[in-house]
Amino acid sequence: MTVLDSRPEVPGDHGGRPTSFEASDALITADGVSMAPVTDLGAGRGPFWLDEWLARGGTDLVAWRRHIHAHPELARHEFATTELITDILRSAGLTPEILPGGTGVVCDVGSGDRCVALRADIDALPLTEATGLPYSSTVEGAAHACGHDAHTAILLGVAKALASAPELPGRVRLIFQPAEEVMPGGALDVITAGGLDGVDRIFGLHCDPRLQVGKIGTRVGALTSAADLIELRLTSPGGHTSRPHLTADLVHALGVAITSLPSLLSRRVDPRSGTVLVWGAVHAGQAANAVPEEGVLRGTLRTADHEVWKSLEPLVASSVESLLTPYGVGFELDYRRGVPPVVGDVDSTSLLRAGIEAALGDDAVTGTEQSSGGEDFAWYLEHVPGAFCRLGVWSGEGDQRDLHRPTFELDERALHVGVRVLVHTALAALA
Repeated sequence: MTVLDSRPEVPGDHGGRPTSFEASDALITADGVSMAPVTDLGAGRGPFWLDEWLARGGTDLVAWRRHIHAHPELARHEFATTELITDILRSAGLTPEILPGGTGVVCDVGSGDRCVALRADIDALPLTEATGLPYSSTVEGAAHACGHDAHTAILLGVAKALASAPELPGRVRLIFQPAEEVMPGGALDVITAGGLDGVDRIFGLHCDPRLQVGKIGTRVGALTSAADLIELRLTSPGGHTSRPHLTADLVHALGVAITSLPSLLSRRVDPRSGTVLVWGAVHAGQAANAVPEEGVLRGTLRTADHEVWKSLEPLVASSVESLLTPYGVGFELDYRRGVPPVVGDVDSTSLLRAGIEAALGDDAVTGTEQSSGGEDFAWYLEHVPGAFCRLGVWSGEGDQRDLHRPTFELDERALHVGVRVLVHTALAALA
């Protein structure tokens, strides 16, 4: 297998220099100390070819994850990760196709008219890791602090296991998607490239450090929220703070927008929709006695309701105009639609739960709350039915280290769990 080394001058971008990689390398610390094997919590539940592959290839599964973890790449720079993926898929006798942008891979396993898709995201976050793990990120300013390294390794394990099956009841499309961490997300790249053509349903999973390993969270309906970006830029002639009546008081107008726009929206949107506007940045002026000429306000607007999401942009525009016109400031609203909510339909969620139960038993299935976070898996569900689940990655001991933090860690037993869940879900959907 050939992978690419990191190029430190561009965080998360790998420069095309091959290095030798053996699966066992990632299971040994820098001091040459071998790490403990990872237990397969679903061992013996079948089918026989899945049990056999995990018994034989479980070490590779962990090694892939650790290698990807140590060599993270940011959105649309996942060149080495893409090469690693294609090498592993080709070694299983498969024919992967790289997306037109040069990162991300789509690959079918099996044959037939019916097709179920499974998706993993492959990009890292622009963070510096602080876990102290022996396979920590080697790239300053890039880290897999959201578990995409695990998602990728899991789908590679699914590919290898499915390729070892004597026969499949249809096709399984493996989607290794780039750029999930940027809006509106790399899912749109996959869709534009035809990645959903011929697909009947799609499934995916995401690491959840609030769930213990061996537990899978599912939910019918909205699982995540829509997430849009708002930038409001104000202008004024400026002037002296002793004579605000001779100018347009830009800072005061910003304050009105900061406090009144969220309040106004809360009275014009159904409160059951979980709609919330939160500002994250405000910039204006330097001198205490000068009214500034420019100011900017940035924030996120989230909603759990798909229909409300479609109505928010014109509602925000009209609300901004009604609030700021009396103050005489100029204003320009940049409303950037992000992603819709992830909404799992009843049938797809039932198939997902059936897959979980077959993989791990009835006790593995648990409910999960809706998140206010965004997830671009939602774009796939605008085109085909499907469902998404939360993969427990907490060991059950110690702190639950949250996503998108430099200290995020996961229990690697979740890798075997993830492979089993996705394989069984695909089989259930094709049955």
